[in-house]
Amino acid sequence: MIARALGIDVGTTGVRAALLCADGEVVGTASASLASIGDDPTAPETWWRAALACIARLRADCDLSGVLAVAVDGTSGTMVAINQGGAPVGAARMYDEPCEDEAILARIAAEAPPDSAALGRTSGLARVLAMQHRTNVCRVIHQADWMAGRLSGRFDRSDENNALKTGYDPVVRHWPEWIARTGVDIAKLPEVIEPGAPIGPVSETARRLGLPAAAVVHAGTTDGCASFIATGASQIGEAVTALGSTLVIKILSDRPISAPAYGVYSHRLGERWLVGGASNTGGKVIQHLFPSADLSELSAMLKPDEPTGLHFYPLMRPGERFPINDPQLAPRLTPRPADEAMFFQAILEGIAEVEALAYQRLGELGAPALKSVRSVGGGASNLAWTRIRQRLLAAPFEKALSQDACVGTARLLLARIKAA
Repeated sequence: MIARALGIDVGTTGVRAALLCADGEVVGTASASLASIGDDPTAPETWWRAALACIARLRADCDLSGVLAVAVDGTSGTMVAINQGGAPVGAARMYDEPCEDEAILARIAAEAPPDSAALGRTSGLARVLAMQHRTNVCRVIHQADWMAGRLSGRFDRSDENNALKTGYDPVVRHWPEWIARTGVDIAKLPEVIEPGAPIGPVSETARRLGLPAAAVVHAGTTDGCASFIATGASQIGEAVTALGSTLVIKILSDRPISAPAYGVYSHRLGERWLVGGASNTGGKVIQHLFPSADLSELSAMLKPDEPTGLHFYPLMRPGERFPINDPQLAPRLTPRPADEAMFFQAILEGIAEVEALAYQRLGELGAPALKSVRSVGGGASNLAWTRIRQRLLAAPFEKALSQDACVGTARLLLARIKAA
């Protein structure tokens, strides 16, 4: 098989890359741990060296001569300040690093529309305001933008998904005027293009890595959007539940939906929208309540067709954002059964009930009817839990083609190549 698309995912702990041929089959994959590459996993140079390691491993096992397109996805909201040549100026600000400058938060709150994804302490726009005045800063761009710049030589382009939390308006498709009123130097923001749109030919640096001169670097997306695309979900009403440390829900919609009070916002994918929200329940609650060594045995004792009727709301601490918006919502974990297997089942049922309520809430906010569900994350492999979820959701469950964000980024490129 001849590889046509190269997708690169920059995650929180490592970089993964996937080569796909024209029909979507995976030709090869490679990964590199950030910890094995450098002392600082938040340093842009560490991301780049990990990507180099992935490409080198792919080159050793696969033929890169047929690659037509390359793109990178990154963690949403991670920002890099750069000089005129694209070199980082100071440390990157990571997606989960809260802004502690109350003046910056107040300036954004005073100007941003109430439905803007740029509001809040993890706002990408807040990071721009904090970083733009560093000495010799020419631009402040997103993680994926910087990586694409290393591959193309251009550091002035971003995509509509990564730019959302920086204040970009995906409905009218431009940086809105209110951003300048917060004090942001608009000239230091990248030009935003559609995910998958071409940025330019690969640089000499990329050609030295083994990529052909005919290859083009394209705009990428966020890791969350890439993970959704990787599953194969592509029709209005098709949804993906991520059963990771938290419960994350995404559904493909024909219209944007914004409900900041619930942490619900919409990423643009062409003329369609990826609508999602995240609950505070999920795998971290399970890890807190049960030893990892016991999970396999407890799973074997589940009775998915015999509900416990306990209706727990599993949380680590008080506070929920979606599907219930209540910062004081108390965990509901009682009465605790004496039987540990029953308690385990009640926790899984509780998370599944939150999932069902989340899809109901999205429907109430205007999302399309649930057509099907694909599952990703560690909990997706628990067959008994899947049966519990199927009973509560009453929607067809489809198999995810892949859980790897890098595969989703490569699929984004293939769609672009076919449409060209």
